[in-house]
Order: sequence, then structure tokens, then C-alpha cells
Amino acid sequence: MFKNTITFIALATPLFFLIFSTPPRSSYHSLYISSSLSDNASISRHLYTLTRRPHVAGSQANADAAAYVLSTLTSCNIRSHIVSYDVLLTYPVSRSLTLTPSPQEAPTTSDLTQEIYEGDPYADVANEVLPTFHAYAKSGTVSGPVVYVNYGRVEDYAKLKEMGVNVSGTVVLARYGQIYRGDIVENAYEAGAVGVLVYTDRKDYGGGGGDAKWFPDDKWMPPSGVQVGSVYGGTGDPTTPGWPSAGACERISDDEVARREDIPKIPSLPISAANGEAILRSVGGLVANDDWQGGADVPVYRVGPGPGIVNLSYEGKQIINTIQNVIGVIEGAEEPDRFVILGNHRDAWTFGAVDPNSGTAALLEVAQRLEKLQKRGWKPRRTIVFCNWDAEEYGLIGSTEWVEENREIVASRVIAYLNVDSAVYGAGFYASATPQLDELLKQATQQVQDPDNSSQTIYESWVGSSNSPIIGRLGGGGSDYAAFVQHVGVPAADLSFGEGYAVYHSMYDDFVWMMKFGDPMFHRHVAVANVWGLVALRLADEEFLPFNYLSYVNELQKSTEDLKGDVSDKGISLIPLFKSIEELKKAATNINKQRKAIEENKGWASMWKNDPWKVRELNDRLMMAERAFTDRDGLTGRPWYKHLIYAPSKHNDYGSTSFPGIGDAIEKANNLDTAESWLSVQHEVWRVSRAVTHVSLVLNGELT
Repeated sequence: MFKNTITFIALATPLFFLIFSTPPRSSYHSLYISSSLSDNASISRHLYTLTRRPHVAGSQANADAAAYVLSTLTSCNIRSHIVSYDVLLTYPVSRSLTLTPSPQEAPTTSDLTQEIYEGDPYADVANEVLPTFHAYAKSGTVSGPVVYVNYGRVEDYAKLKEMGVNVSGTVVLARYGQIYRGDIVENAYEAGAVGVLVYTDRKDYGGGGGDAKWFPDDKWMPPSGVQVGSVYGGTGDPTTPGWPSAGACERISDDEVARREDIPKIPSLPISAANGEAILRSVGGLVANDDWQGGADVPVYRVGPGPGIVNLSYEGKQIINTIQNVIGVIEGAEEPDRFVILGNHRDAWTFGAVDPNSGTAALLEVAQRLEKLQKRGWKPRRTIVFCNWDAEEYGLIGSTEWVEENREIVASRVIAYLNVDSAVYGAGFYASATPQLDELLKQATQQVQDPDNSSQTIYESWVGSSNSPIIGRLGGGGSDYAAFVQHVGVPAADLSFGEGYAVYHSMYDDFVWMMKFGDPMFHRHVAVANVWGLVALRLADEEFLPFNYLSYVNELQKSTEDLKGDVSDKGISLIPLFKSIEELKKAATNINKQRKAIEENKGWASMWKNDPWKVRELNDRLMMAERAFTDRDGLTGRPWYKHLIYAPSKHNDYGSTSFPGIGDAIEKANNLDTAESWLSVQHEVWRVSRAVTHVSLVLNGELT
């Protein structure tokens, strides 16, 4: 008896020591967000280094920035490497803009230059800023009377038609905002315009005009500031649609690229508020509606056409250039084949202090904190991957090529993708996510102090006076989550402080702006790193994945209710969709019960640990359920977009729509109003209902 007791103790001691001497991973999570590990000074240094020079994709400066990211990750003992792709990028060769205000007046030519401000510490490298242009804009010279089209949305053209204004053969002037600039150009082309000018209205970005000050005296865009950007309507390298631009790959021809529907068909230029207002003074015709008017101290906006005539000329060059993604890996100790990915892009149109390198600096902060945890004994259960993307600004190219190259591994092994594009625009926490991550985001923000109010958590300030925080969805094409969510079906989230800023995509997005107006003490950067890293740690370390598909059920029910008003009088039945959502509710409830049962079913033999195979199998169902929302044929007419719940709006790449295929079909049916077109709407309803049913089957984990 005594001998057997000694033997039992001898055998049990290593297990006892292992369990009770190793701190639980949750204790490392608390340590991660402690002030002892965070370092706003380090974040500031990262941002300063990354933004010392303009670093557009394909430039040497951006390659140097990639080397800096690689070096920093490597110094954190994170196994890191660079993955390069050769992709089609465009750069400006020449551009000009001439305005003839009236037949009686002489033409004037704009200099199209962003002015260096007094005391600008980056004046020595200002010549490295590319001339203002639109990436992938069509080269050519066009001339025509000006029509003012407000934001250039579909509804704006409908209003002009009501007013009797003919846009055909004109050069349209649109103010930037509300929709993606590429859709501004596409909508103009469909309306018959020959060219597009997109200007930065002082009402939206200049402080409202009047006595408002601008950068460097205030946060607003100077009158000469220009928002550059891409007008490409696609995702990824235009020469390799659907496959990676790796090595000596197949490419479509230049002619095929030019014929793509998502490549602009008319020339365009971005211009400043000063240039836009000068053109508006030459426009006559009917007075625009009040909501089309500008701010104080600007002329009354009229719609035209003319009498002002502009001559717009743009010549660009298209070249196959090398881009570089930086990848870092912390291998999981127990499930190394399950990945949690943190992503941010590095390339910027100019200095990129906000967009995107506030996010890059936060990414490096997360990496450095995880190194400190490792030195204290932490090892993640699952693998954590850091991805620093290139050429996002041109059309999400770096992330798309990588996902296309690694599609099968991404589809079978990635738990979630966590994106931070621009970490800090200003005050206030913002998050978007696929719905099963909602509760995780809420819980994480309840643990992190609000950087602008130390008396409350981020969650408390996020909720404000409402009962629950507003969590956006990831249907827009505005950042690198697109390939993960919309092409493969990976759960994802996107985080930031603030939402939009005045000097967006201009040469004034520099370190000075961030120091003075964005985040003077870099406390908001620290807060983003806190939430970002904490969410990643919980996904990487928790035994059961912290997913809750009941949030998805609520979202789908609401979106389906919203559809009723669009189809109720057209004979379209939503019953199949409502039924499939009800089945999903049962499946989501059931898997939550199964998880609880596994946790509670601990007899003497299993008191130390849950059955690892049961846990793994349940987690796989939670991970793979999001994939079932995709359809291999993709959206009708947009096959790259596989997700039937979230994808960009057809006329606004930044816009997020639920049931995008149904929405596209309804728009077409409203225009045609034929029995066949409405039958297509019903077909899309059935497609979505089948996808929702597939999700239920995956969550249930049983064959029919």
C-alpha cells in the first residue's frame, strides 16, 4: 500500500508540476496589455523611420521600408522572410489641365502642384513625391464643357437627368467623398462623359472654408492639397486575374488588360480645392441643390454644362514592377497548423503617417510585446503570422496575390485574419468584423483603457449612450481583408481609432501631422496595439475558439427583413432564406451547447484536460463555417467575389452590402422590370439560402 502510494506520487508529480508551475496563458494576456510592456516611444520611432521619405509601391524607398520591417521582426526572434511578386503598376509621365472660363476669356493652366509649407521638415525629399495622378487612369487628351456632378454617385446622375442636364460629351467635376474614386470615374463613363476631374472640396476636407485654418496650423487640407489614389475597379494584379503573379507566371496581354471592365475607359485627374473652385466659377446653368453646395466663402455651385471648358491631358506608364510582402511567423506549440494572421500594408502614396504606417508601427509594437512574452515563458497554442503587405493602394495587390498563391492553405488552416490599415486617424474606436467575432471584440475592448479618457474602457466610450457598440461589416473593398473574407471566406476584423482624416492621400500626411493632430502622445497607437494583440492572443491561445455564430444569425435576420421592402410587391419569396436562417440558429445554439458539455464532462480521468480530439473537431467546425458562405461560382458577373453575404457595392467599392448578389439582381430587375429579371432575383435568394444551409451543416458536423 505504501509502495503503491509512493509510485503514484512519483508518476503524478511531473504532471502536477507541469500544470501548476506554468502560468495559464490568460495571465500572459493580462501582462500583454499592461503598461510595463507597452511603449509609445518605440511606436513613435517606428513611425518616424517609416515615414522619412515617400514610399510608393515599387520604389526603392518602399523596399527600404520593407527591409526595416523585416529587420524589426527578425530582431524580435520572429522567423521572417520576404515574398515578392511582379505586378502591373502605373506611374505618371505627364499631365496638364487648362481652363477656358468663357469664349471672351483667355485660358489658364493649372500648375497641379501641392505647395510645401513653411518650415516643412520634409522639403528636402518633396521632389520624391509623385506628381498627382490616378493609378491606372486611361492616358489621353480630352476637352469639353464642365458639368458639376456632386459626388458622382448614381443618384447624383439621376438628379441631373431630372434637371435636364446632359452629361454626354462633357468633362465632369466631382468632389471626392461618399464613394470610391474609381466608381466616380466609372459612373461618369456610363453617363457619357469624356473625362473626369475629382477635387477635394473644402466643405468636406478643408474645415468648411471661410476663416478655417489648414495644415500645418490646423488639421485641415490646404487649398493646394490633392488626394491621389487608384481608380482601378478590380482586386489584385490586373495581368493575373484569379491567380498569383509569382515567377514566370501566365499573364493576360496588354490589350486584354485594357478591355477589362474594371480598367478605366476615360482619362481622369485628381485636383485641389483651389483648382476645383476656379473651375466651378466658370460653370453656369441651374443652381445646384443645397446639399450639393460647398462651405463658406466659395462660389454658388451650378451644374452647367459650361460655359467653362477644360482641356485635360494625362499620360501614364504601365510597368511590371516588383512588390514585397514581409511575412513573420511565431509557431504554435500545440496546433502549429492553425494560423491567426495579423495584417497591415506598408506602401503609401506619399509619406503615409496615417495611411498606412500608423498601422505598421502598431504591428511592430505587437511583435515586440509578443517577444517580451516569449522571454517570460509564453508560447502560443496556435501559430501567429504577421503580414506586412505591399501595393495595397493600387488595388489590394500584395495581399490578394499572397492569398491567391496560398489559397488552399488559407482556406484549410486560417482561424481568422485581423487587419489594421491605418491604426490612428483621430479619436474614437471603430471596428468592423464578420459577426462571429462581435462578442470577442466587445470583451477585448472591455479590458483596455480608453486613451482619451482614463476613467473608462474603450468599450464604454465605444458604446456611448447606446446599448451596444456599432460594429461595421467587411463587405467593402477598402483594405486587405477583402481577399480573406470575400474570396476565401475567412473570419476577419478591421480596427482603428478615428474614421477618416482631412489630409488623406496627400503629401501632408506626414509625421508632423500625426504629432500635432492625429495622436500627439501616441496613446491611441498603444490602444490599437492593445486591442489588436489581445484579440490575436485569445484566438491563438484559447482552447475553444471564441466564435459565436448566434451574432451571425441576428445579422442575417435583420438583413433579410430589410429586403422585404425591395421585393414584397414583386412576387419574390424570402421564405427559403428565413427557413435557412432558422436552421442556422439551431446549429449555432447546438454547437454552443456541445462546447459547454465538453467543458463540463470532466471526470477523474479527464480532470486536467478536455478531450483534445473533441476540442479540435469542434474548433474546426467553428473555423470552417465561414467558408460555407462562399460559392465557387462567385457573384454573377463578379466571379472573384465568392462570399454571398459580404462584398462591395457594385457602384461603390468602399460600400458594404449584405447579400450583394441579391442586391445586384434587384438593381437590374428595377431597370428592366421583366419577369425574367425578377426570376433572377428569386434565384439569388435561393443561392444565399443554400449557402446559409451549408453553414448549418458545417456547424452540426454531421452528414445528411
